[in-house]
Amino acid sequence: MSKDKKINRREFLQLAVMGTAGAALAACTPPAPSTPTTVPPQAPTKAPTAIPEATLPPATEEAGAKIGSELIGKLEGPEIIRDVAKFPTKFSEAPTLADMVKAGTLPPVEERLPDPEDLMVIEPLEEIGQYGGTWRRAFTGPADHENGNRIVSMDKILHFDYTGATIMPSLAKDWSVSDDGKTITITLRKGAKWSDGTPLTADDFMFWFEDIYSDPTIVPTPFPEMQINGKAGVMKKIDDVTVAFEFPEPYAFFVYQLAGSTGIGAGFATRGGFQNFGGGCAPAHYLKQFLPKYSSEADVTKTAKDAGFDDWVAYLKNRYSWALNPEVPTMTPWTTASPINTPTWSMKRNPYFWAVDTEGNQLPYIDEITLTLAENTEVANLRAVAGDYDLQERHMGLAKLPVFLENAEQGNYSVHLDPAFNGSDVALHVGNAYTGDAEIAKWIKNKDFRHALSMGIDRDQLNEAFWLGVGTPGSVAPSPDTIYSPGPEWNKKWCTLDLEQANKILDDLGLDKKDSEGYRLRTDNGERLRLEMITVGGQFVPYTQVGEMIKQQWKEIGIDVTIQEMERNLAFGKTANNEAQILTWANDGSEMLYLFARHALPVDPAECHMGMAFAKWYASNGTQGTKPDDPEMLRAFDLYREAFGLDEEGQIANAKEIWKIVVEQQWSIGTVGQSPAFMGVRLVKNNMGNIPERQVNAQHARTPCSSRPITFFFKS
Repeated sequence: MSKDKKINRREFLQLAVMGTAGAALAACTPPAPSTPTTVPPQAPTKAPTAIPEATLPPATEEAGAKIGSELIGKLEGPEIIRDVAKFPTKFSEAPTLADMVKAGTLPPVEERLPDPEDLMVIEPLEEIGQYGGTWRRAFTGPADHENGNRIVSMDKILHFDYTGATIMPSLAKDWSVSDDGKTITITLRKGAKWSDGTPLTADDFMFWFEDIYSDPTIVPTPFPEMQINGKAGVMKKIDDVTVAFEFPEPYAFFVYQLAGSTGIGAGFATRGGFQNFGGGCAPAHYLKQFLPKYSSEADVTKTAKDAGFDDWVAYLKNRYSWALNPEVPTMTPWTTASPINTPTWSMKRNPYFWAVDTEGNQLPYIDEITLTLAENTEVANLRAVAGDYDLQERHMGLAKLPVFLENAEQGNYSVHLDPAFNGSDVALHVGNAYTGDAEIAKWIKNKDFRHALSMGIDRDQLNEAFWLGVGTPGSVAPSPDTIYSPGPEWNKKWCTLDLEQANKILDDLGLDKKDSEGYRLRTDNGERLRLEMITVGGQFVPYTQVGEMIKQQWKEIGIDVTIQEMERNLAFGKTANNEAQILTWANDGSEMLYLFARHALPVDPAECHMGMAFAKWYASNGTQGTKPDDPEMLRAFDLYREAFGLDEEGQIANAKEIWKIVVEQQWSIGTVGQSPAFMGVRLVKNNMGNIPERQVNAQHARTPCSSRPITFFFKS
């Protein structure tokens, strides 16, 4: 297709299923079946929302054949049935729940489900499943809440289908956008209930908006997605099952915020896991007891201190978390039984879950999920090789792929690869708001200095050593196949090895004096210029080892760096407090720039590695944080803010310009990406059913949730 040919969102999403990058693997990666338009006519149709879900990018075709292209299967998944005429009228349940009904400790299944016309009905990928069993997985500790969040994320207001291309109903059964684009209305499932049997109503949404989100003591910085051009929206109750979001300017793209991995759209469980009070609704009947409004500040403070917390907000944060608090009601298919801060994070089925299969069997099929603590990813991978896990995609190392394949038969599992389309699995996020050391701050805020650092990295060496050669070396820009790509040249700009130019830049900057070992000297005191790089241990790729190799490579340009491995919460705490000079983390999700910008721009105070002070300034419209002094960052902020009020063509143009700025400025230095390394290596026991050959690997799809784990089952 000509690059000049304009395509609309729907055309892009359908073409993306195959993608131009997949010619070499086309025979083993058939296109997913086309899906009908499921967004109501009044909903936005001009906001690009997805990435190609087909094959490895062009640079990895040869390497893809090296590791076995047969591991990249057909993109497939279950279907959500929206035609009420096809809904089942008789219902069944898991034997364990049927026993409870017989014992009189649980209402009949018909009374636990939503009204018949308000059900979520799912047609499984292959067959109607069997009830029972425990899904065994690994997790790496209390910071690994996304391990469970991503499985149970059906409590989102809206979601994407298995292709990651089409918005589908989830907690809400329907939605609409007003003709002027200022009002987005969602309709809930009448009769849906929290996991303790209490009805979910519009009051739970209003409670969240009025008593949680709108209280600056609880949420001090507004969510960026709850604003349009810096102007805040409001939530209003229409009736018991209808809620409207109203904005002062047209904001049809808000539907995609509701479906994306955002503060408002990721769901109560996910945002509770992150402990940032998002999700759009909350169980009012349970959480009111922790708020001063419903008793007194003295009472809730005493309750918090008696529980061992400093204040009532800290205790509320703990009680809000489904992963830490088994007592909090949720709308998820499984609820926490043993919390995440124990060696075994276990989950049990929710007897009030609001979805059934096409034969009326209440979902999920699997009874329990057990996540066993692995001290680090090496332990998790060794246990996976031994066949200890039933299905694991998180923390499975791409570098272990030969070992996985060698032991697959003995471990009775199969291996699947699910490539992603973000630019870098290991990005060097620079602390642009760092102020701890004036000399270091001066240099890392200097664009030319960052250019030199980037050109001092041998990405080909990294690719071969840690990605088995299947990644794509380059910048943080997304794959050229994605709709927001500024062009393939931007995947390489400033991101190819050029030691001569890097050294010249550093010399010209005045860093031309070196010590006896060839390292450059500070300009303030003549001591060695030494950077600090924080790496996160026990995660998806070997950040620390990658950092150590970059340390060796930077020796060639006279730059010394101390590598400091930290636990995820501690590392993210450093970036949240603007104390990190460089943090290594992926830029996953940034290919969907308007749904997950936090890894591309410092705009989201929920998480920010490139300058939290700037993110707070952006999100609060200048009332908090610090205004950037970089005019290009301010220009990127303006383009980003403006985009939400533009049509499709304008949004695409702004995104491309933003990516050009990001790459030019190197606020985040890319290494290797566009690979299956980040949650794309999937090991599945051979006795599991309804498992897709390939699943979309993307933040906005909440991988693996868009594959509907509630339909997975164990074959007898």
